[in-house]
Amino acid sequence: MRSAAALLSLLIPTASAFNLRPAASRTLQRASSTRLFAEEYDYDLLVIGGGSGGVRASRIASGYGAKVALLESRLGHGIKPEYSAIGGTCVNVGCVPKKLMVFASRYPGEIAEMAGYGWKGATPGEFDWKVFLEAKNKEITRLNNVYQNFVLKNAGVEVIEATGTLSGPNSISVKETSTGQTKELTAKHILIAVGGWPFKPDIPGIEHAITSNEIFYLEEQPKRMVVVGGGFIALEFASIMDGLGTDVTLMYRGDLFLRGFDMDMRNHLKEELEKNSGIDLKFNTDVREIRKQDDGSLVVVDLDGNEIECDQILYATGRKGKIDGLNLESAGVKTEGSFIPVDDYSRTNVPSVYAVGDVTNRIALTPVALMEGHRLADTLFGGKDRPVDHEYVASTVFTTPEIGTVGYTEEEAAAKFGDIDVYRNRFRAMKHSFPQSETYSLFKLIVDANTQRVVGCHVATDGAGELVQGVAIAIKMGATKEDFDNTIGIHPTSAEELVTMRSPSYHYRNGVKVDKLD
Repeated sequence: MRSAAALLSLLIPTASAFNLRPAASRTLQRASSTRLFAEEYDYDLLVIGGGSGGVRASRIASGYGAKVALLESRLGHGIKPEYSAIGGTCVNVGCVPKKLMVFASRYPGEIAEMAGYGWKGATPGEFDWKVFLEAKNKEITRLNNVYQNFVLKNAGVEVIEATGTLSGPNSISVKETSTGQTKELTAKHILIAVGGWPFKPDIPGIEHAITSNEIFYLEEQPKRMVVVGGGFIALEFASIMDGLGTDVTLMYRGDLFLRGFDMDMRNHLKEELEKNSGIDLKFNTDVREIRKQDDGSLVVVDLDGNEIECDQILYATGRKGKIDGLNLESAGVKTEGSFIPVDDYSRTNVPSVYAVGDVTNRIALTPVALMEGHRLADTLFGGKDRPVDHEYVASTVFTTPEIGTVGYTEEEAAAKFGDIDVYRNRFRAMKHSFPQSETYSLFKLIVDANTQRVVGCHVATDGAGELVQGVAIAIKMGATKEDFDNTIGIHPTSAEELVTMRSPSYHYRNGVKVDKLD
């Protein structure tokens, strides 16, 4: 599990990275420092939700000497209907188990190319779903314990297995999960970090569909699966299940998936999936109803009356804020649909109530929630002025191939900057060209023509996420195209393409695309 440990190092750093003090030192600081809360409150900070944003805000606030409690309804994962637990969506039913499934799903593709490198007799074998899930569950349980005992309790945060309901701008009604007993707690500051929840439309038979919560706990691997949706979650699970040997159909109501991503990346991924995967892509279609047959199988009926038989149907058609039951109106907290609007300091319309992460409907990514929670704690308790920063946030779509992206898409950059230069190259990476696989990479840089700052980087290739993380640092710092050109490439790698593209493929002037300049 070394690769999994490497993946988790960003989420679970070493003890020195946490800069945790012994309990005696924390007590001494609280006793000697200026108290940050009025004595009439039980806590400085009371957090509802033990996901990425809530955990980070709690830990950092406690490190500044604040008295902090965190409410999380489950400390152990896999319990219906929540499935999630301490650590939030990412640790339990999101990033971490998904990435482990991504690793597992890519081995057949690796093995398929072995003959081209001289290996004889290699076959993918048979994937054992139950063995994988057992190992996955063991790893997630370990992480639940790490978050509860190491990350939070050792940092001085009081962890309460309970749900919380607002009863005023400074008070929460707490219901303990194990006993059902309730009590009232007060705090100078309340943070809502409850995350999101998968959305399923109201159609006949929707109760037979699963979401990204349940897929991690299926007892059997589906032989046939329909995935509904066109966002990154739908695309990732379609790629995963296809790689694991499931017969996958992807249904999307639009013309092309990954709306909001760079158009070149969207088209490239479509071409690669059509060519190199077994996924049956169906665009401009949607589900009218789902029927369950006597043998337990499902029939998915689209809007045109076409039928698809499958064992499971996964809905990945968006997420909503998980605000049901929070009683936000008791504190006067305003909402927009199922989400909580906040300002640049993650503050709601009620001065004592804050919100971070997916429930705010800003950028629904784990590292973003971490940033928001950290900066909130810095501002409230660290004496710093740290508004959130959502510009030049890097992300990855863990399909096969991966898409790594940071900054503006071509379309966004043309609208914002007017004059841009686009550098683009599509090629077969050495790894795939040698065994003569028809697998292609696409690299793209977008440059503000007036300042020569690189304002966008989009990559579709093996390990795109690992590659783009380093590039994101340079782009965030304001690197120019000249800076990229002056950087010596690492040869032979695909990544060197980012520092060897010298001539623009085309330009935009005043927002209009032109192939050549006069």
